[in-house]
Amino acid sequence: MTTTPVLAPTREELSNLLSGARREGRPIGLVPTMGALHEGHASLVREARARVGDGPVVVSVFVNPMQFGAGEDLDRYPRTLDADLEVCAREGVDVVFAPSVEEVYPGGDPMVTVEPGPLADVLEGRSRPGHFRGVLTVVAKLLGLVRPDVAVFGQKDYQQLALVRRMVADLCLGVDVVGAETVREAGGLALSSRNRYLDEEQRVEALALSRALLAAQEAAAYGLGPALDAARAELRAAKTVDLDYLEVTTPDLGPLPDPVPAGTEARVLVAARVGTTRLIDNMPLVLGNPDGAHDQQGER
Repeated sequence: MTTTPVLAPTREELSNLLSGARREGRPIGLVPTMGALHEGHASLVREARARVGDGPVVVSVFVNPMQFGAGEDLDRYPRTLDADLEVCAREGVDVVFAPSVEEVYPGGDPMVTVEPGPLADVLEGRSRPGHFRGVLTVVAKLLGLVRPDVAVFGQKDYQQLALVRRMVADLCLGVDVVGAETVREAGGLALSSRNRYLDEEQRVEALALSRALLAAQEAAAYGLGPALDAARAELRAAKTVDLDYLEVTTPDLGPLPDPVPAGTEARVLVAARVGTTRLIDNMPLVLGNPDGAHDQQGER
């Protein structure tokens, strides 16, 4: 059964639509997106619904120019609002907040932004300077406008999730930030709005990313070096995958201890270009635990 969500293109309409729930004390859930919704986003909506029960679930659809750098795909980023509304209707979303750039940034670029700190300078931040400043600024705006009790983000964008959690904790924003598991295609490719840019051959090549992460998981029982070696072997076999980074970190994206104690929980993260499309992925792993070689909690 589908329920037609109410479309709110302005901040005032959004506030009016949520005022009743606030008066009644019902929890509000938020799923921030840039649109081009797919099954991965649908799973985030279902997680939000499970958290708030009969409270309203809000999906924001906004392609945020602040998080795109020079030469990135802002202009060609897919904008599919009609199809997005169909996904939201199918999943029982109550409100879709789809503002214009002028509505989110009245008067142009904001003078006050969120400084993401040193965690924004590693991994994605090395390749995309200023990206997370834009991400956290718009997320802070959305949290302020919706005032949700729960906000759901996908684990595929793991660094973004970690930074949002840090911002919410450091600024005492009082929101429960939930990281939902990555949804994958049958072959293992993580669902992404950018997958639509891949042709058939590139889609096959892109499977090397998830294969590399799974190989790292399997070899992690024997230590950090074997995990990275196994992942690199998978990536080398894919001739058209241009690797940006492959790294293993602590779950909060910090450096691993040296030496690494057996049973250390970690995260393996990868970014690469397949053709002109930049893809990212990650999985959890446990390092140096041969007895648990087959007990990895992977997203398969």
